[in-house]
Amino acid sequence: MGALAPVEYRPVNMDAWRHYLRARLYRFLKRPEPAIAELRAALRHDPEFVRAAHMLAYLLAGRGDFSQALPLLERTISLRPRDAGAWYNLGFARDRGNDPAHAIDAFREAVRLSPRLDQAWYGLGRCHAALDQLDDAVKAFEEAARLQPMKGHAWYELGLVHHRRHDADQVRYIAEHLNRFDRHTARKLILETQRTDLAHLVADLRT
Repeated sequence: MGALAPVEYRPVNMDAWRHYLRARLYRFLKRPEPAIAELRAALRHDPEFVRAAHMLAYLLAGRGDFSQALPLLERTISLRPRDAGAWYNLGFARDRGNDPAHAIDAFREAVRLSPRLDQAWYGLGRCHAALDQLDDAVKAFEEAARLQPMKGHAWYELGLVHHRRHDADQVRYIAEHLNRFDRHTARKLILETQRTDLAHLVADLRT
């Protein structure tokens, strides 16, 4: 048996960790702006502090600042390439930044690493639908719905894709299925697809 390769340890940067822990506290208190400031300070002390970079990217994306979030997510992935959550967040930021083609690449890697990550399947479906890749969108939304069968949004998006494919029977099936556990989303699907023949399912619901 060959000798083990030496393990390379990074010294702990206590200043970076102090700022990071303060950021976690601010995030817990739902104060994103001071949390962002503390994370920026942490990264000034340690530019390769992957936890700080990932949290900062998440908070920036949460306020819609995708141009700043994207390089941080790419840095996170370069340091932690098997982190499915980081790949999902990269896909989310690319999708919201109107780059669905590259978002697909990130979401695919997320589901490869974590096949049960339903939100990544959902994001994958959204991007395929945005690019009119409807067969692929159906497969992704079906997987998202299979993993989280009681979450109406995946069924709703699946219904919209089937409507675009002119699959009237599938739209009916999904509307009836949704009506069993999420009637307001069923109503939204019926209205969006202009399926007046299904309006009786939700006729008793108020707007």
